[in-house]
Amino acid sequence: MLHFLWDSISLQTFLIFLFVFLKRGQKKPVPSGRVHTLSPLPIFPYCCPCPWTGLSWSQQEHSLQIKTLSIYVLSQLNKRYGDIFGMHMASMKFVMVNGMRLVREVLVNQGDKFMEPGDRAEPWSFSLSVRRFTLSTLRNFGLGKRSLEERIQEECQFLGDVFRDEQGNPFNPQLKVTNAVANVICSLIFGNRFEYHDEDFQRLLKLMYEMTALQGLYNNFPSIMKYVPGAHHTIVNNWRLLKKFMQEQINKHKEDWNPSESRDYIDSYLLEISKDHDSDTFREEHLIACTLDLVFAGTETTSSTLRWALLFMAIHPEIQARVQAEIDAVIGQARPPALEDRNNLHYTNAVIHEVQRKGNVDAYVDGYFIPKGTVIMTNLTSLMFDKNEWKTPEHFNPEHFLKDGKFSKNENFIPFSLGKRSCLGELLARSELFLFFTSLLQKFTFQAPPDTKLSLQSMMGITLAPKPYKICAVPR
Repeated sequence: MLHFLWDSISLQTFLIFLFVFLKRGQKKPVPSGRVHTLSPLPIFPYCCPCPWTGLSWSQQEHSLQIKTLSIYVLSQLNKRYGDIFGMHMASMKFVMVNGMRLVREVLVNQGDKFMEPGDRAEPWSFSLSVRRFTLSTLRNFGLGKRSLEERIQEECQFLGDVFRDEQGNPFNPQLKVTNAVANVICSLIFGNRFEYHDEDFQRLLKLMYEMTALQGLYNNFPSIMKYVPGAHHTIVNNWRLLKKFMQEQINKHKEDWNPSESRDYIDSYLLEISKDHDSDTFREEHLIACTLDLVFAGTETTSSTLRWALLFMAIHPEIQARVQAEIDAVIGQARPPALEDRNNLHYTNAVIHEVQRKGNVDAYVDGYFIPKGTVIMTNLTSLMFDKNEWKTPEHFNPEHFLKDGKFSKNENFIPFSLGKRSCLGELLARSELFLFFTSLLQKFTFQAPPDTKLSLQSMMGITLAPKPYKICAVPR
């Protein structure tokens, strides 16, 4: 996906990029002076809190970039400077926290301090209202309820059908998997799913894919990258098209909107707007931003994880066979998997967790003074690959989550963060990962195409997704 971007950047530019970033690491108490406040990124003409985290757009994007673009760099800085250090990225100053002890200190023990408006992360004053509204609304439309499980099971059937249509021939699962995952969150936002042959929705998914692939590089150094030729300049146009799609969906809802009968998230948001037309919290431009964020947050990470899962299964056929044997013994082939099966599918559950692990007011933290305005970042990857906590951290090993043959939790496994910063979509993501993965392994055996060696290389972007690959889904 990024070969055209890579080809457009000279070796000299890339080396300068790395040098500027690497030399920013510094081990010293965070300066007590004023830290420059982040300005909204140029590709976002407005800012709105992310419904999942409560962060503003600019803060949310920066946290994702840092997590995905620089995992190797952060690992090296962690080794060199310890578990807490200050960094500069362009005009941005922040503190990076590593290791379970300090991550828990920031997210749990001092979680209240780092959530207060106007302090380190500086959430928008209305972010808490939007977060509460979003969680309440999604719960009203099925989040955490049996009805949502049934929606996921239905989508599992549709995904299985389009996989079966490939007749065991090599194909790229990216769009099909993304469509399936997106349909679940879209059913809550728009009140309907989209067919896999819907050209408009396929274009939307392709735009989202390009955005996740290109945006991580662009956003880290926008002042530099705008002068570097390459496909990343399509981001602005892509973002405009995504906004247009969401505006069209909102306009359709307005045509037959009934204030007394909300059908989905958009209807509920329109009702909040109608209550106070002068509200600074609930506005139509914020609705566009929130729906886009929900689609991105509810699609890309789960889709990427599932694509990693299929890749790992094809590369580790012995693990895949053991998963299938357990599914056959517990569920069989006569009925679809259900969430209640998770308690009996110990090995399968361990494999899913291993995929997630492998695929990654003033306050003092560890004696360091953290002034107001400082952006705090927690490096969760440092927990997932801690050599003191995992037997073989660099290898795909489901035994990391097994004890005496039973599934066993590990406190260092926190892919959805902790405390008040924990992801609101955790329950949905966990349900989707289990049901989609188990359903696909129940129906298919995944193999590399003939004379092909699959790669575990990732591509740089907002998420650490696997590089595009083709795979064979052989019906069982």
